[in-house]
Amino acid sequence: MSSSAMSSSAIAGTETQPALRALADGVLVDHGPVSFIGMELQTTMAALRLPSGEVVLWAPLPLTEARRAAVSALGPVTHLVAPNLLHHLWIGQWAQAFPAARLHAPAGLQRKRPDLPPARRLGSGNGGSGDGGFGDGLLEVPIEGFRLEETALFHRASGTLLTADLVHNVGRPSHAWTALYSRAMGFFDTVALSRALRWTAFDDRRAARRSADRVLELPIQGAILGHGQPLEGDCRVALAAAWRFLPDAPARLRAP
Repeated sequence: MSSSAMSSSAIAGTETQPALRALADGVLVDHGPVSFIGMELQTTMAALRLPSGEVVLWAPLPLTEARRAAVSALGPVTHLVAPNLLHHLWIGQWAQAFPAARLHAPAGLQRKRPDLPPARRLGSGNGGSGDGGFGDGLLEVPIEGFRLEETALFHRASGTLLTADLVHNVGRPSHAWTALYSRAMGFFDTVALSRALRWTAFDDRRAARRSADRVLELPIQGAILGHGQPLEGDCRVALAAAWRFLPDAPARLRAP
C-alpha cells in the first residue's frame, strides 16, 4: 500500500454474499472484496459476542438484509467499531440500522466522516464498564505512533486478536497487479506489513514498538486481519516477524 493509504477515498468495496463463519466460540467473520490503488484484495469484518450476550461488530462490510439477519441472530448489536482511519466505509449503514449501538472510532475519524454519529474514542480505555462498555470481554491496545490511529482488540474468551492494518496475510493473489504490488511491497505469500506502510505510516517507531510488545504479551490463540486470511493458534512469532522493522524487537519472539 502506498502513501495514498492515508485517504479512504482510494478504497471502494463491492457487495458479496454474506457467510458468517465461526473461528472460535463467540467469534465469527465475513469477507468481501475491496479495490485499493488497483489491487483486488479481501477485507474482513468480525462479529464478537461479549459475556453479556451483546454483539460487537468490527470493521463491518456493506449492509445487506442477509448479513443483517445473520448478525442479528447472534444477539443484540450494541457496539460498532471502526478500528482505524481506513476501515470505516460502511459503518454508517450499520449505525443507521442499529441506532442504539454505540460507535467506537479513532479521534480523527470524526473529521473525515462528519456524517457519522458521535463516537466514543476507541482506545481511550481497556473496555471496562466505566469507558467502552465492553465489560471484561474485550481489551483495547492503542497502537501509538501509527498515523492510521489504529487500536487492536483482544477477545479475551477466545484469545483472538483483531488488527486491521498492522499486518497482512494475502497469500498468493491471482490478480496480476495485486501479485506484482504485493511482491514489490514485501507481503506476497508471507505474513507481513506492506513496505509502503512501514515507510509512511509511522511517526514514532519506538512508541509503536511498545504497543507491538503489548500485543505480543497477550495469550493469543488466533488473529483476524483486515486483509487476508486469519492466523491460527499462537501466531506471536509470525506477528513479531512482521513487526521486526520496528526498533528493539524482542529476541524471544524473533523468527529465525
